[in-house]
Amino acid sequence: MRNLYTLALGLCLLVAGSAHASFGSKNEKANAVKQEIFANNQMAKLFEADMQAFLKLTPKQYEKLTGTKLTLKETLKLKAAQKLLKNKMNKGGEGIPKGVYILLAILGWAWLIMGIKDDWSGNNWWVNLLLTFLCWLPGVIHAFIKMKEYY
Repeated sequence: MRNLYTLALGLCLLVAGSAHASFGSKNEKANAVKQEIFANNQMAKLFEADMQAFLKLTPKQYEKLTGTKLTLKETLKLKAAQKLLKNKMNKGGEGIPKGVYILLAILGWAWLIMGIKDDWSGNNWWVNLLLTFLCWLPGVIHAFIKMKEYY
């Protein structure tokens, strides 16, 4: 049983490490798409400071701001860039798959994923750790209830 927990912990750390390694490339890709959409660098810099405004930007608002209408291809690029940035900004953006979360929750290691996704701040991970140590089942139930916050 100890080997199984060690294997699960190693798998979790491997997934978390690969997520952090690819984190920068997603950000660079989103910025590149954003630069492609906004031919005017001043528009890109305007939205650089306020990501929430960029996430809420619609093609009609873009047309009002710039005076030019987005083509279908540019609209799709805009939506793709918004989705990338939204995933990055959300807690689910670290790249740990939902299946790994479920597996580790069943094995009693959900507190580890919660800690990684919350950057070891907040209460979810240590509450789950406490519930898991008290009795395994409450920790699993808590992990599944809190899963909607991460995915």
